[in-house]
Formats: sequence, structure tokens, C-alpha cells
Amino acid sequence: MAIIASAPGKVLMTGGYLILERPNAGLVLSTNSRFYAIVKPIHDHLQPHSWAWAWTDVKLTSPQLSRESTYKLSLKSPKLQSISSRESGNPFVEQAVQYAVAAAQAVSVDEDKKDMLHKLLLQGLDITILGSNDFYSYRNQIEALGLPLTPESLASLPSFSSITLNAEESREHHSKPEVAKTGLGSSAAMTTAVVAALLQYLGVVHLPLSTQALYPDKDDADLDLVHVVAQSAHCIAQGKVGSGFDVSAAVYGSQRYVRFSPGVLSSAQVAVSWKLLQEVITDVLNEKWDHEKTKFCLPPLMTLVLGEPGTGGSSTPSMVGSVKKWQVSEPQKSLDLWRKLSEANSALEAQLKLLSKFAEEQWETYKCVICSCGGLGYKQ
Repeated sequence: MAIIASAPGKVLMTGGYLILERPNAGLVLSTNSRFYAIVKPIHDHLQPHSWAWAWTDVKLTSPQLSRESTYKLSLKSPKLQSISSRESGNPFVEQAVQYAVAAAQAVSVDEDKKDMLHKLLLQGLDITILGSNDFYSYRNQIEALGLPLTPESLASLPSFSSITLNAEESREHHSKPEVAKTGLGSSAAMTTAVVAALLQYLGVVHLPLSTQALYPDKDDADLDLVHVVAQSAHCIAQGKVGSGFDVSAAVYGSQRYVRFSPGVLSSAQVAVSWKLLQEVITDVLNEKWDHEKTKFCLPPLMTLVLGEPGTGGSSTPSMVGSVKKWQVSEPQKSLDLWRKLSEANSALEAQLKLLSKFAEEQWETYKCVICSCGGLGYKQ
């Protein structure tokens, strides 16, 4: 039995930098580009004497990077031990596996469920991850094919094409080659997809089959569990507690988002070696998660289109660090600018809501105006 789960990427329309601090809100759109995780057993049947095993097998495959990693997973405290090259590892997927298995063990209190979970783990975990092409830059491949840099050229590439590395730029900076990404939140979508697939496979959650069933402001205990586990794994993998809007969008879809208090992840951050991961995730699950999410979408007939600006990209942690340094050096100036940005963001949100309301009340007029505007040209 194989389980496939997917999670979308994100675009932060408003709230850049401001969203790092409560109670500032941001408008987050989920994309039609998705990350997929496929989970199935390594062994079709339980191996003889497997009941006495303290470890089980985990295999992680990334076809787009032509990588395969193998691990041993401790069944007592679900920690992974790599038995393949560390260069082929993926910290986001590794943390997703550890935290998802720990959460499954922590919430499975019924003896029958515990027994079923144990048997599933003993069969091993075979995990494959695939990301839509939009998450990565294919500029080099398109140019090598002699094609123009257009959406049509990108769409002509096979789905889940092989991923290129920024090898040339890495040589210039004497660093390890990195995947050329487009900034749609691939690590958050990947982490969320793996967590969701594992929790579904292990029988802990029952997730909706369609994204149409998702509403960010609707209570859903299963999605909430996926959200907390994915946030925990993602924060530990990246080494810091971010705003979490990317993971929230990957779980719930487009929304108006206000971040959680960073303290809810303190147990995971200060976890010590003697504390079982099941205890850590239990503490995190019992925290008061105070993030806010309400349903949001663009007005009808409007589509947000993104473009790749050029080779290379930006480093979010370094950019955030620079902004925070500026805030410390210019406290009053930064407060004034933050206030103006917040007011502008609120004004944009209000106007988008007005357009949606107008479309609902005066559809034909709205449609006529939007179609007329859509037919206008543009000047470079």
C-alpha cells in the first residue's frame, strides 16, 4: 500500500519582514505548484524475528536529484542514523521523518493502534519526493535547448525534470553547489508533504482527498496535527524559528496569516539528548498555538503570475538578518516605516475584499470591467 500526499508552494503578497513580528498580518497565496511525497513499505511482509528489532530501515529517494539515501531508524526514540553518504541527505526530510514518527507514537495510545503502528514501522519506510518544475530554475536547460525564456518553454519540459545546481556560482564563492530554486517555499512544501504522507500512512490522520475540502479558518484536528509537526520539523531543520507562513500555506492553503509565538517551539529547540523525541513533540503539541489564519483568495478572474528575475537568488536568512540589524541601528525610522507598510498592506487587503464583494453583488459589471482591463497592453 502506497500513500501519496502533496502540499503547495507559497507566495507572500503582503507582510514581507513585518510578518516576522506579531500581530502583523500577511496575505499568503498557495500556488498550483505542489510537492509530492510517496510513502510505501520497503518489505512487503514482516521479516522473521523482526519483533525483536530495535531499528528499522528507511530509504529516501529524490529522482530529480538522482539521489538515494538509506538510514536506520531507532524504534525507541525515532532518530535516524545514516548508512549512506551524508552528502545525499536532506535535513528537512530527515526531520520530517523523525518528528512524524515520534508524533505517531505519541498520539497512538490504544494498544491495537500501537501494535499496528509498530508493524508498519518494522516493514520499513520507502519515501520518494518529487517537486513541480516551478519550484526550480530551468533557465540553463531551456537556453541549452535554444528555446526562448517563456512560460511555454518551461511547460514543454517533462514533469519533475532533473534539477540543476548552481555549480558555477558556487565555484566563485568557494561553496558547495546548491539547488537553483525560485523561492516558492520548496522546503516547507516538501516537509509538509512528507509529514502528511507519513501520518496518513501510519494511520494517525485521515486527510481530505481534494484541496477543495480545505478551509483555513475551519477547525480540523488532523490538519492541525500535520501543521504542528511540520512546523516543528521545518524549524529544527533550518536551525531557527521563522514566521511559519510558508508551512501554514502548505497545510491550509491561501490565507491571511499572523505568526505563532516563537515560544511554542521552545521544547523542540532546547531538546536534550536524554529526552525522547516523543516527549518533545508531546510538549510542542500541548503548547498554545496562537497563530491566526483566515480564508483569503484573490478576486475572481485575477491570477498572480510570477517570473524568474535572473540567475541566482537571494538568501532569506541573510536578508532578514540585515533588516533586523538595520532595525536596531535605526529604531525610530524602522518603526515609522513599519507603520506605513502595515497601513499600506491593510489598504490593499481592504481593496481586494471590496473587489470580491463587488464581484459577488454585480457579477456582469465586474466581469466586463476585468475583461476590458485584461485586454489592455503594457509598456516596458
